[in-house]
Amino acid sequence: MPVSHPEEGAGRHAVAMHIGVIGAGQLGATLAEWCAEGGHDVAVTSRHPERLGDVVSHLGGHGTALPVAEAVDFADVVLFAPNWESAPEAISLAGPALNGKIIIDATNPTGPLPGGAASGFESLMQLAPEAHWAKALNTLPANVLQHRRGHDPLLAEFVCTDLRDARQAAATIIRDMGFAPYYAGGADTARLLEPGGPLQQTEVDVFHAKDALAEALTLR
Repeated sequence: MPVSHPEEGAGRHAVAMHIGVIGAGQLGATLAEWCAEGGHDVAVTSRHPERLGDVVSHLGGHGTALPVAEAVDFADVVLFAPNWESAPEAISLAGPALNGKIIIDATNPTGPLPGGAASGFESLMQLAPEAHWAKALNTLPANVLQHRRGHDPLLAEFVCTDLRDARQAAATIIRDMGFAPYYAGGADTARLLEPGGPLQQTEVDVFHAKDALAEALTLR
């Protein structure tokens, strides 16, 4: 069983990052806005980046719209939030620009998973195996996140990954947004966060995250 605990450290990241946001629906646009508010520079993208002027206008001068591969190339960290049906296409459009990039997957799968994967997260990892993947920011809708953002006790945001750099980047961004990152385990734990999993739609503060995760792990 993985050891789980709140990520150490507090406060904002000392250096602004370049963040690419793939997907400009409600969640993607909201996450992009919060990243810009945290002082990060943001490139938003979708199938039609030329249509994202309204999203960019909410980024306070810290954002631009770029084609998918260019947004990924720009980014230190990619927030991956397209519609599930568009996720394979988005990965294809990004191409080799994803290699070595930290990607935080905020998608929720719908329907059967391809390739015998145990979770949507693992199926995406199969499509871009050279990327550094983390799963986070997918368990609650944007309106719930907006309501809880920055209010004590901080809302816990579970993070699943096997890679230290992806875990650290996810924790930094989650803290900058006004939530409390909580490490839930490796990629094999991501199924707990997705539809049908016990942590999907679970609104829990950081002080109760340990108990929520422990209960979820008994249901694996």
